[in-house]
Amino acid sequence: MSAPTNHIADMRRQDRESPGPARGAGPGIDALISRVEALALRLCAGDRLELLGGMAQEHLASGGRRRRARLALAATGVLGGDPRSAVGWAAAVELLHNATLVHDDIQDGDRVRRGRATVWARHGVAQAINVGDLLLMLPFSAVAYVDGDDALRWRLSEALARRAAEIVRGQALDLDLLPSGRLDVDSFDRAIAGKTGALLSLVIEGAALIAERPSATATALGDAFSVLGMIYQLQDDVLDLYGDKGRGARGCDLAEGKVSALVVSHLARCPADRDWLLSLLRAPRSETSTADISDAAMRFHRSGALADVLARIDSLARVFDSDPRLQDEPDLLALGRRFLARVLSNLPPSSRHGESS
Repeated sequence: MSAPTNHIADMRRQDRESPGPARGAGPGIDALISRVEALALRLCAGDRLELLGGMAQEHLASGGRRRRARLALAATGVLGGDPRSAVGWAAAVELLHNATLVHDDIQDGDRVRRGRATVWARHGVAQAINVGDLLLMLPFSAVAYVDGDDALRWRLSEALARRAAEIVRGQALDLDLLPSGRLDVDSFDRAIAGKTGALLSLVIEGAALIAERPSATATALGDAFSVLGMIYQLQDDVLDLYGDKGRGARGCDLAEGKVSALVVSHLARCPADRDWLLSLLRAPRSETSTADISDAAMRFHRSGALADVLARIDSLARVFDSDPRLQDEPDLLALGRRFLARVLSNLPPSSRHGESS
């Protein structure tokens, strides 16, 4: 691996070697995750298990690592709170995350997620919109299960509404990148800062509030974690083309016309390829062949776009590592490092070493 990626390699090594609270904020997280899942499923059902609740439960039961829920519990612990008091908060962020997935699949036309048919592919677009809407509303019900007073739950609800709005605004910017022709890195960054950065900010802001940090401090700590959400998106873009996301095929982003980190990085190096890329991205999904995807993967590798995205991941990791807002919270910083190391472990070795696959 080239020199710019050494920082990530160090984080992975530290994750393997470091025991103790910062790895998982103490024992019992798995047991608490079971409680989180049970609460989320119960909220989906409502007073009785009916049609829409069953569809939402079906989606939640389809898999997923519950990374954001685990981070919410662990962050509460390392900040000095009781992770058990954050079960409702962990359920809230998990429900919100899954709401965005259901709506994303509709907007992107994805028929497979986690190796299974997506909600819209199984039940139709109209019902999938209903499922996503339900999952957007239920986080506010989950907040009622957070241990604390009404003032705390009010602050959590305010943070939830504010950050959720950021997520949707970012998604709107993301969907507008291709129609508007804004295929530059800055426009892409603005979109993903909302689309993926705001959700991790929300996780940490809520955990800090539960751990009795002042509101301004909680917001600042949450903002510091936004960069990890951006890194998550970058690795997700790489994984889509050079790995396996459980979507049934590689290169789904290109096939569905999504502007990815690889696209904007390639155009920054090879602006003459703009017409080729626009033609590829605007083509109907059914007309994009595996050969087209393989050709794009090869071009992105040869141009240095893949290497640029991997170097950008490392650069943003350094930004997180040196963020002054986190220097007085070493355990939270350590937790963020480990979260990032585990996320990046999903990247296939070929992409981590800058080779096409």
